Amino acid sequence: MEAQAAATDTKKWWANALLIGAVLAVVCLPVGALGSKMGIWPFTGGFMLLGVGVVLATAVFFLGVIAAVLVFVRKMPAERGAVLTGVVLSLLVLMFAGMQISTATSVPAIHNITTDTLDPPQFDKLVAVREAESANPLTYDSAKLAPLQQQAYPQVKPLISQVPPAQMLDKAVAALESMGLQVVDVNPGAGRVEATHETFWFGFKDDVVVRVRNEGGGSVVDVRSVSRVGESDLGKNAERITELLARLQS
Repeated sequence: MEAQAAATDTKKWWANALLIGAVLAVVCLPVGALGSKMGIWPFTGGFMLLGVGVVLATAVFFLGVIAAVLVFVRKMPAERGAVLTGVVLSLLVLMFAGMQISTATSVPAIHNITTDTLDPPQFDKLVAVREAESANPLTYDSAKLAPLQQQAYPQVKPLISQVPPAQMLDKAVAALESMGLQVVDVNPGAGRVEATHETFWFGFKDDVVVRVRNEGGGSVVDVRSVSRVGESDLGKNAERITELLARLQS
């Protein structure tokens, strides 16, 4: 009887270990992201935790599949729940990572997007803020970035409207706020609005500037969105500009 009980305990520990490993892999994702957002560790630390979560999930998944076969073949119902839960949780982590990788590889590794690639809208108030954070430079290399941007995001182009410039500027402010951005500065004389978007996870910040120019009594609207950190924006800046222009057209 004692030998049988010891064997049962032995079976349970690896099933529980797989479950615990899967839970830790899941926890690594939000902890890494929110820790970076709250300033507990730098973004690199958050990404490291994400990497740990993915590696752990990979190990749990493959070992869990083997364990699942074992518990069904040997009819071990006590371990079945822990093993299957571990496999499912680890698979969810791997699916999340796969989706991020798929998105990153489907768009160019750029983070500076503008509707006007020859004369991009210029930031003013946010320049000092970005410099204080050692953010990505604001220089727009048209020769390098324009072809990549136009191929990936052909819809990102200036908006021509019959709405007068002053009215369009007010409309831009309202649209930015409705999208959840923090408006930093409004300069009617320059026809410019500057705003910042912060992601829930990680707290990544992208800065946006809207430029409104007079065109025969109507308006020409140009938008630029630039990430403060990272090489690739996963298409978020172009997505943001497209949404903003759609709101201004309505």
